[in-house]
Amino acid sequence: MTTLPPVTAEVAAAALESLPTRLRKRADSAAAKAADWPVAVTDATVVVRVDDATTVTLTTTAGVVTSPEDAVCSCLLAPACLHRAAVLTLAPLAEETDGPAATAVVPSDADDSTPVPPETGALDLTPPQSAAVHALRAAATAVLAAGVTGSGAVHRATLLHAAHSARVAGLHRAAAAAVRVARRLSEAGTGDPAFRLSELASELAELLTVAVGLRRAPDPVLIGTARRAYTANGSLRLHGLFTEPVVTASGYAGAVTYALAQDGRLRSLSDVAPGDADRARQAAGSPVPGGSALTLRELGDHGGAILTDPTVSPDGRIGGGGTVRSVRTSGARWHEEPLDTLWRRSPADQVAAALRWSAEPADERDAGGDLLFLTGTITGGGFAVDGGPTVRLLAPDERPELPYVENLRLLAGAHGLSLRLVARLAADRPSGVRALAAAWQGTDGDPIRADLGLRRLNRTHLPRTGTAVVPSVPAPALPAELDLLRRAVERAVAGGRAVTASVADGELPRRLAAVGLTTGAACARALVDTASDRRHDALGRLRPVDPEAYARAWLASSAYASAATASLLTAAWAREGNHDPV
Repeated sequence: MTTLPPVTAEVAAAALESLPTRLRKRADSAAAKAADWPVAVTDATVVVRVDDATTVTLTTTAGVVTSPEDAVCSCLLAPACLHRAAVLTLAPLAEETDGPAATAVVPSDADDSTPVPPETGALDLTPPQSAAVHALRAAATAVLAAGVTGSGAVHRATLLHAAHSARVAGLHRAAAAAVRVARRLSEAGTGDPAFRLSELASELAELLTVAVGLRRAPDPVLIGTARRAYTANGSLRLHGLFTEPVVTASGYAGAVTYALAQDGRLRSLSDVAPGDADRARQAAGSPVPGGSALTLRELGDHGGAILTDPTVSPDGRIGGGGTVRSVRTSGARWHEEPLDTLWRRSPADQVAAALRWSAEPADERDAGGDLLFLTGTITGGGFAVDGGPTVRLLAPDERPELPYVENLRLLAGAHGLSLRLVARLAADRPSGVRALAAAWQGTDGDPIRADLGLRRLNRTHLPRTGTAVVPSVPAPALPAELDLLRRAVERAVAGGRAVTASVADGELPRRLAAVGLTTGAACARALVDTASDRRHDALGRLRPVDPEAYARAWLASSAYASAATASLLTAAWAREGNHDPV
């Protein structure tokens, strides 16, 4: 099937509304059939042919289906038909992207229902907000109890309805988290290769954490903001670092260029819109805002620019707008000032900062706050980080259209090659980092810098190297018992409460306690107990299952596993940093 256009969360939520209950139960099987229906695309119209007499027509605005009225079926039962619901269920969820507008935004729903912080800083939820929080928590708990295998179109629609209610009520962080969970469930349901169970578990934990926090002690951090507010920034002097291709499972693609500003903060410029991997490569050639004729990729490749009157969000993302002007100027190589300062920070400090960044709300994270700037040597055991451990270089994206895998396989064979690297931590694989860009001395002595997701390398780019002489420093390793707890948390998300109950035993709590992880043992024990809790009342009848108790136990286990992993990983990098490289 040709990729369907993204649909907004509101359109996806309304997909099942018009169906009678008996048809809603058939939505998942209908969506599975819809995957084989042929699709034709013409300009702003997408036509899905069900059979010779029936078609579903989607009309897009800027590549996105933005209204339920933009999805029309030609059958007699429309709009209360399975054809339309199946197509909308199968379509990816649209993402909120930063438009070219460059001004601060005041939410349109800022009315009497939006809480105003009293002088004490505490917040009181209004009745609509309380109802939205209850609906979000119930929807998230239902997904957790059912697991990925048991969550279908109805679960996703319930989540999206709750997200819409939360957004209207001004609970933006919770609404965004619910949409992300629904998006991950859609990826899992369609068998998208980009789906990662660890990401769904993380998003589900975020949603439950925010919902629980809003019920107990709401504050502005839990409320969140409607969208990034772009404000005028005077002027910016940018030194380009690298460009990263972006391809999402929700049908968006593009490129993001990171640059260092004169204040020492990282900034990002992006061009992301509905599309596939081909669009990611094309977007790298998009111009920097302001008419300088400098492309994103050129800026990232040792380029420089001065922007006057740009708009910048609080998290460092640069917008466009009619007032911004830009001119090309000299850039810098990675080993030159001011970029060289990024590689002079100790790896352990960078890892600690990246882990703190990942714990922040998704809409408040600074651009590039998760990036690691590492220097080291390729060895037979991996990438030996100067002042750090030896780690594996992992591909951020394994799509064959992007050259990550091929490039990293080539670099892995260049034993003895000294590299400067830009990477991200792989939270689910602590022994590795996801490599984004690299620089080294080429065969003729000239420096080579490559965006590993955009530039396809060959052997002529690599110099002849000898055997590397580096210290034997092992990769960061976490206790096996903690890894088992993390897997139990993810397995619960995959299979739901019933699977957790069926495989539960007391061995994991005992193993965690034996290695001193007593809090983890208590969390694991609570997860086991609540998953299989079928106690009887005084008359010998089975008590009803308590899904909220199970959700609380799962959330505690998830929070502990994440915090313990971050703490031990930080300590591991700091410990390995005490070894001086040869």
